[in-house]
Amino acid sequence: MSALARYFNLSGKMVAGYDLTRTALTDKLVEEGIDISFSDDENTIPACYTDKGSKEKVLVVYTPAIPEKNSILQHFITNGYNVVKRSKLLGDLVNDSKGIAVAGTHGKTSVCTLIAHLLMQTPAGCNAFLGGVAKNYNSNMLVSDGSDLFVVEADEYDRSFLQLRPHIAVITSMDPDHLDIYGNFDEMARGYYTFAGQVKAGGTIICKDELELKSGINKDARLVNYGLDERAEFFAANIRISDGGLPVFDLVSPAGRFYDLKLGVPGRFNVENAVAAIAVALMCGMTEENIRSGLGSFQGIFRRFELKINTPGCVLIDDYAHHPAELRASVSAVREIFPERKITGIFQPHLYTRTRDFAAEFAESLDALDELILLDIYPAREEPVPGVTSELIFRNVKLENKKLCSRQQLPAIIEKMQTDVVITLGAGNIDAMVEPVKNILLNKSKGRL
Repeated sequence: MSALARYFNLSGKMVAGYDLTRTALTDKLVEEGIDISFSDDENTIPACYTDKGSKEKVLVVYTPAIPEKNSILQHFITNGYNVVKRSKLLGDLVNDSKGIAVAGTHGKTSVCTLIAHLLMQTPAGCNAFLGGVAKNYNSNMLVSDGSDLFVVEADEYDRSFLQLRPHIAVITSMDPDHLDIYGNFDEMARGYYTFAGQVKAGGTIICKDELELKSGINKDARLVNYGLDERAEFFAANIRISDGGLPVFDLVSPAGRFYDLKLGVPGRFNVENAVAAIAVALMCGMTEENIRSGLGSFQGIFRRFELKINTPGCVLIDDYAHHPAELRASVSAVREIFPERKITGIFQPHLYTRTRDFAAEFAESLDALDELILLDIYPAREEPVPGVTSELIFRNVKLENKKLCSRQQLPAIIEKMQTDVVITLGAGNIDAMVEPVKNILLNKSKGRL
């Protein structure tokens, strides 16, 4: 939503909005001239949007994160304003361009942002709406007057991605998620098949090699796969970790082999993300030189496996991981980069329904840690579900070193613990705890010098 707000603000439109909580991102939007309210009282709507005669000039955009009973939303609905979902507006913007849409249970933001960054190495650049703030640009939106390429995330929640008809589609993963919407995995998979079938004639579907698209593929679109397995059409070979902890690998593709590519962000999972992004870049006509430059200069995304502290006795990593498969990949990456060191994970579950549906899988992923601090569930858009708390995960975790606490109790607990490598995990408001935790760890590490 913030990327859309920025897009229309940059286009000269008057933009205002509502958010539940104030964040660094909303502060930035206000600095850019966007009026934001943090109360759902309809009286906070700026008068220019409710004046007589304004109805035909106002477009109201909302996401599924907004409850239907929200007073601001209900004001516009009951008074007959033009009200559309974010996914519909995104489709309207993208479908007339040469759209590049990235779908998947996880990996969307990383792949999408890296694709956009690679394309920005060319003179034409690209347009992009990203699901996270790219460090290279300190923004989640890129705009180019010289390019018809539009890079976006294709969100499966609420079937939003079915509004998109891209020229190139990437599918990174299809692990079960959002079962509150789909009911079961087969129905979720059908959503992905439908999305793949909406790729325009002459376009391309780039799919993770282990996934199977059983139906719905547009017969006039090309299907290729990627991964870390040499059976894939695009794959990474000779993967190793440099002295600085960053991956180096060869890219093998129908276009040939690119040797010794260095990626600017850590983690084996990011090598796989890079293979997908390179496949897109090659299909857009990029050269090896531009690809090599883009990979090396990529700084990553805020809150995506972000290294906050890295000293011999103190490491802090912040990651948006909120699905069992993402937790597993994140902890595995930490183990690869910091072998033989004690890893403490601080995890905040996201959504009651996701916790209910995957409690056992979360526990299994968290067992890969040496020590766990488990926070209360972040509800986001949901009302509490009877009987569903973090305890569902906690009692399934086999680790001996585990603690259950509230977000407010976390600083005092960290203060008393002996930690080495710490990773904060979650998609909720755990991000607000990263700086306090960082300060505590830095003060403790100074005391040991």
